Amino acid sequence: MYGLSEKTIKAIHGVFANHPPIERAILYGSRAKGNYRKGSDIDLVLVGAALDLSLIFKIELELDDLMLPYRIDLSAYHQIENRELVEHIDRAGVVFYERVDTSA
Repeated sequence: MYGLSEKTIKAIHGVFANHPPIERAILYGSRAKGNYRKGSDIDLVLVGAALDLSLIFKIELELDDLMLPYRIDLSAYHQIENRELVEHIDRAGVVFYERVDTSA
């Protein structure tokens, strides 16, 4: 899926699951569009009202610790100022991760 192994996807999901402020992660760019190459990076935008820069940096470090053979480009949706990028994410992005509410 998206040129990533199930093991890679599960590892990334595991990091996201440890951070309740992450409501959803949206994959965009070449991997979402299906025109990725072997070494393409993973473009992810995180959605969540309580996400701040310090948490984004912490998540980036945890993803880096996974030692994946990919560069992961991570950003917070509500902090993107480039309207064209937001429109691209809204149009071409796919949900990569979604928090499961276990409180019910």
